[in-house]
Amino acid sequence: MVKELWHDPLFLAAKSADATAEDRDTAKDLLDTLMAHDDTCVGMAANMIGVRKRIIAFLDESGKRPVYTVMFNPEILRADGAYQTEEGCLSLLGAPRKCRRYQTVKVRYTTPDMQTRIKTYTGFTAQIIQHEIDHCSGVLI
Repeated sequence: MVKELWHDPLFLAAKSADATAEDRDTAKDLLDTLMAHDDTCVGMAANMIGVRKRIIAFLDESGKRPVYTVMFNPEILRADGAYQTEEGCLSLLGAPRKCRRYQTVKVRYTTPDMQTRIKTYTGFTAQIIQHEIDHCSGVLI
């Protein structure tokens, strides 16, 4: 179900709790909401739809064709190639803000089927993941 986006910086600045198998409905709602905003958005965290759980959804362009991906409890294990950039966010009003990102990130996460995975991402997909993990940690750009 497509959910309303939250814009309250106090809510968004709070850390999210770990996600469990019971949070699959939230993951589905998050993905539905992301896809409903596909013209202006490539990634979302659950707190953006009012749920403080460590769940992110994003458009993964790292393979042969783009695919939407959902991660429970993503954690960056390694980051390489720091650079400065500017990012916008559907949850935050105003112009894009400066931030530091990494060209390559190695991420451990759990799938909605509760399988642990480790994968390395590069480029724009890595940037999206970093932005959404920041959301889970209460970090606003």
